Amino acid sequence: MRSLLRAIAGPVICAAVVTGLLAAWAGTGGGGTLTRVRLQVTQAAVPMRAFTPRAADAIRTATTFLTIQNLSGTPDEIVAARSPFARRIVLTQRTGPAGPPAQVGALVIPAHGILALAPAGDDLVLQQPSPYESRATVPLTLTFRHAGTVTIDAAVTGPGMP
Repeated sequence: MRSLLRAIAGPVICAAVVTGLLAAWAGTGGGGTLTRVRLQVTQAAVPMRAFTPRAADAIRTATTFLTIQNLSGTPDEIVAARSPFARRIVLTQRTGPAGPPAQVGALVIPAHGILALAPAGDDLVLQQPSPYESRATVPLTLTFRHAGTVTIDAAVTGPGMP
């Protein structure tokens, strides 16, 4: 009987120590959060680059208008975007109203806040887009740090129009 208790004592002590360490790790935030981030895209548009196909083909980028609302108490970030109509999409941010756009790795959507993207401010820029001007919508897949991936259909609007 003593040998059975001795054989059981090692694994039981080990399990208790591991449980205590995991509890301490989770209690200090090491386990992350379980808060669900809820986002809503309330506006999505990709303006035509020009009124004629020939003029549009000469323009190598396309801008967007997006309004993303964070319905949760946890901030989130858009970290990537893609579309079958663009070779790549870059995230850009402006430091001031007249400042040049700078490529960034993420754009923050504040807790209970709104991120408004537009050509004159922070934006998603489609690089080397294929012709999309004759379509009604352009699919955009947005990747968020916490909320995951969302695919939306952005309306194609007149040049410069949201």
